[in-house]
Amino acid sequence: MSFFAALYRVDKNSDVGMWMLYLTILLLSIVVYKLGFAKKLPLLKSIIIYLFLGFGCTVLTFLGIFLPVAEGLVVAALILIIYKIRLYQSKKEDSTINM
Repeated sequence: MSFFAALYRVDKNSDVGMWMLYLTILLLSIVVYKLGFAKKLPLLKSIIIYLFLGFGCTVLTFLGIFLPVAEGLVVAALILIIYKIRLYQSKKEDSTINM
């Protein structure tokens, strides 16, 4: 059993545990999408993307019981956060040099 599935005790309390695992995977997927792939889109297209993201997360939740899906999303989110911070620092440094 994966760390998050064991943390939420999916084996003991399957209803609440599965919902907690689903919400964790959904929130981490949204963070990874926003940090790495999101572009400015019209509202309807954004809604469609998030609906498909939510549907895909239901499949990932069932896989996330025994596979480290949520853990991989945590690692991906951390890498993208570090990348965005470094990119911001680099752009800030370039703008101060060019003045």
